[in-house]
Amino acid sequence: MPLTLPASINRTYRIAVSVFFFIAGFVFASWASRIPDIKNHLHLSDAGLGSVLLALPAGLMAGLPLSGYLVSRYGSKKIMITGAFLYPSILLLLGFADTTWQLTAALFMFGFCGNLLNISINTQAVGVEAIYGRSIMASFHGLWSLAGFSGAAASTLMISYSLTPLQHFCIICTAAFILIFAAYKHALPHDSGNTKQPVFAKPDNAILKLGMIAFGSLVCEGTMFDWSGVYFEKVLQVPDALRTVGYIAFMSSMAAGRFVADWLVTKFGVKQMLQISGIIICSGLLTAVIFPYMVPATIGFLLVGLGVSSVVPLTYGLAGKSTTMSPGAALAALSTVGFLGFLLGPPLIGFIAQAAGLRWSFTVIAVIGFTTTILSTKIKME
Repeated sequence: MPLTLPASINRTYRIAVSVFFFIAGFVFASWASRIPDIKNHLHLSDAGLGSVLLALPAGLMAGLPLSGYLVSRYGSKKIMITGAFLYPSILLLLGFADTTWQLTAALFMFGFCGNLLNISINTQAVGVEAIYGRSIMASFHGLWSLAGFSGAAASTLMISYSLTPLQHFCIICTAAFILIFAAYKHALPHDSGNTKQPVFAKPDNAILKLGMIAFGSLVCEGTMFDWSGVYFEKVLQVPDALRTVGYIAFMSSMAAGRFVADWLVTKFGVKQMLQISGIIICSGLLTAVIFPYMVPATIGFLLVGLGVSSVVPLTYGLAGKSTTMSPGAALAALSTVGFLGFLLGPPLIGFIAQAAGLRWSFTVIAVIGFTTTILSTKIKME
């Protein structure tokens, strides 16, 4: 049931939480954009870099249960502010790293603190959504995507001025701190939902189903992040300058989709949106597989972006309303299952591609994406 508060207060909460979503996306994009420079600085091979980068998801997964506990124990506002200070601060450690082990340790902490921020801001978003009494979760995630574009653009500017990663990260960290000081007082003071339940309560079937829905979507999302460029290079055999077209198409449509998803949810309902999303994801991937040419593949990747855009925000919104777990613990449980898809998808692509080719591997991912539609028919809406 929506809470009755003045519209101006509702907007204040929403803007404040949006700022923290923006910080999260902006910081992550800043790190990702400087990976090539850090790789060259440490003289890492491709395989060496791949091994080091595993530390980030390892830290993310390690932080999930603790994040849920801390948010439930101390409230999402305190943990969000703490995470928001720690996350950009770890950028400085990444910039200072002069050895492989230093980079590995910093990446583990980067993933850990990033997840602390992720669970707390989504718990805040669940609370704000409860106040509004309608779906607004996707718009928060849209801000994260928009921040990713902004971070990439800022990084391009930094690189053009020949700033080192450390100099670049110092600027980003300062900007993040300014945003935190501007927004923290206006964040939601108390979490919604059942915060009296045991923090480590066993996830019920509803949370597990939502986790599997997120898993199917995040397998496809991870595939697009890591393999879209390879698909354009190896299967479509496009010139080097066009290898990123598919990735750009995917990211653009995913960001745009998140800003219209809330309106569509209000119109069609959460369940139907999840069902439609799975169909769109599957159709997009199969389009790229069946028609391995520049234009249809680009259209296919656009469809994948639209399909995945609303799935994770909607599952987060549903999990946050759990009556058996606190919002923070429910989100952590869902994320644990869902993010396994993000981690396992890209390696799965590689194994299948090695055995049968990239087109077959993308076909398998399309089938996994369709499980979003199948599983969403089984969720119960209040």
